[in-house]
Amino acid sequence: MSKAIWADVLATLKGALGANNFSNWIEPLELTRLSDGVAVFDVPTNFIGNYVSQNFGDHIIHQLNKKGGDVQRLQFRVPSQSAAAPKPKVAAARKTNGVDAASGSPLDARFTFDTFVVGKPNELAHAAARRVAEGGPVTFNPLFLYGGVGLGKTHLMHAIAHELKERSPELNVLFLSAEQFMYRFITALRERKMMDFKQLFRSVDVLMVDDVQFIGGKDSTQEEFFHTFNALVDGQKQIIISADRAPGEIKDLEERIKSRLQCGLVVDLHPTDYELRLGILQSKVDVYAAQYPELEISDGVLEFLAHRISTNVRVLEGALTRLFAFASLVGREITLELTQDCLSDVLKASDRKVTVEEIQRKVSDHYNIRLSDMIGPKRVRNYARPRQIAMYLAKQMTSRSLPEIGRRFGGRDHTTVMHGVKRIEELKALDSQIADDLELLRRALQE
Repeated sequence: MSKAIWADVLATLKGALGANNFSNWIEPLELTRLSDGVAVFDVPTNFIGNYVSQNFGDHIIHQLNKKGGDVQRLQFRVPSQSAAAPKPKVAAARKTNGVDAASGSPLDARFTFDTFVVGKPNELAHAAARRVAEGGPVTFNPLFLYGGVGLGKTHLMHAIAHELKERSPELNVLFLSAEQFMYRFITALRERKMMDFKQLFRSVDVLMVDDVQFIGGKDSTQEEFFHTFNALVDGQKQIIISADRAPGEIKDLEERIKSRLQCGLVVDLHPTDYELRLGILQSKVDVYAAQYPELEISDGVLEFLAHRISTNVRVLEGALTRLFAFASLVGREITLELTQDCLSDVLKASDRKVTVEEIQRKVSDHYNIRLSDMIGPKRVRNYARPRQIAMYLAKQMTSRSLPEIGRRFGGRDHTTVMHGVKRIEELKALDSQIADDLELLRRALQE
């Protein structure tokens, strides 16, 4: 009976998740038991089990229950070598949109340009990614995308790879994380296969490395990355890099690599604004409407989520996924009350309040000055400008009044705070360094 239920669920999942996700993550699963509210699956590796649990778990539970499975949770286990032979399906699924999974990461079918919601904070990054994805003569080399967690860097990287393979299937596009690059380098050293490693990475047409900040401090890996980078640039091959910060701010990264990374186009994905977050939610609801046609969503729910979950798009999307799955399981309309009950932990985490004291510490650390000097009476520029920046951030990121902020800056008058805030407003439009400092400090305070 459980096998028949799973066969029906597989057919539904293939249509809902797309061919790539299905072949890479769902097809290798083997349902071995369904009892006492638990669905037990054999998986080839722990990595696959963890990935499926985190990304598709709620959806699988929902579909199993729709087919009469009565499931509350999933369990994944890796059978012993003697108990289970390798599944041929896994080997057959190692190629994804032209990217060999033995050499790079599989592409996520969801991450395309069509599903990327564009707004003011990310429009430049989107336009640059589109331009590179058109192929043809190399324009920006490298294209370096950076920004905080959940702002769309990886989505754009996958979208570029999808578009390149669609336009030019003959291209050898290699997408992988910096950690994978490092692992393959170490493995090649250990197994004395450095020539194979060099041949692999120097024969690609497009190299895409995600989260490059992780090679910081890894001297041997940086050395090989530097030579790979130069060889590809000299060969007019496209390089696309992402990181969580600008090249010059990556800790323990060699200066020569920072210089190479800055020689192309460096684009910042800014934190999302309310309108962009609302647009992302609306686009996701359109997808869920097809999966959960029986569900109704009340007015004001999306606006509520867009206001309350403001720092991370992944958290925002995950909250909506959980909300739809929960509402379907309990058979209730998605109201504001249901949303607050279902997402109480997410909303509480998003409510962390930034204090004036935190801002003062971050700003003084950033400018390498003593906190006492920044708060104190000295008016020299080295202290006055950081002081005004801290006042500006306190006004923007806390609910404190101007007089309250002034009291925390050595008992200054509210007019002094007002002047400082106004001065930084003017300078951030004229001085790119101050604008960058403000953005960096804002991100640090929101983490």
